[in-house]
Amino acid sequence: MDGNFSRNAMQHLTNGIIEEIDSDRNNTLVTVSYTDCVNCNRRELEIRLVVGNNTVIFDERGRRIRSRDLLTGMVINATYSSAMTRSIPPQATAYMIRVVRQPRQENVIEGRIVDVNRRNRNFTVIKDGRRPDVIQFNISDDTKFFNGFGRPMDFADLIPGLRVRVNHANFMTASIPPQTTAYTVNIFR
Repeated sequence: MDGNFSRNAMQHLTNGIIEEIDSDRNNTLVTVSYTDCVNCNRRELEIRLVVGNNTVIFDERGRRIRSRDLLTGMVINATYSSAMTRSIPPQATAYMIRVVRQPRQENVIEGRIVDVNRRNRNFTVIKDGRRPDVIQFNISDDTKFFNGFGRPMDFADLIPGLRVRVNHANFMTASIPPQTTAYTVNIFR
C-alpha cells in the first residue's frame, strides 16, 4: 500500500471534548466537539467517532483502556478515518484515542455573597444549609457570570448580599476559609 494513501486516509483532532457516548452490542459512538482553530476557545466542530474492537485507546498515562472507560467530559486526541458520513455530525471510524485529561469534576453550592475582593479577584460566600459554611471562590479568566435572567455579566457586577449558585472545582484548600476555583456563577433570587 502506498504510504501517502494511508497518511491521507487519516485525520486528527486535538483537545476534543467527549460530549456524548452511546453503546450497542458491537460499537461505541463517541460524539466529540473540537476546534480546528488553535487559538480559539469555542468548540465549533463536532464528529461522531465509531469506536470498535480495532480502536486503540490510551489513558493519560499511556496505558491501554477499553471503550467503556471513556467518560463524558474527557479531553481527547484522536486519529480517525477521513472517510466519513455526510450526516450531522459526520461519523467516522476511530483508529486511536488518547485521553489527555479526565473530566473536570465540579460541585455546586448556593449561598449569599458576603465579600468581594476585586484586587485579588475572589469573593466569599456563606453557603445555605443547616451548617452554614464560608467558602472563598477564586476567579480565573474562564469563570463565567450570569445574572438572574441567564444573561452574561462581569465580575465587577458582584456585590455583597447577592444570592448565587456557584459551580466550582472539586478541590478546596485547607485554609480558613477554604478556597476553590469558581467555574460559573449564577445570580438568583
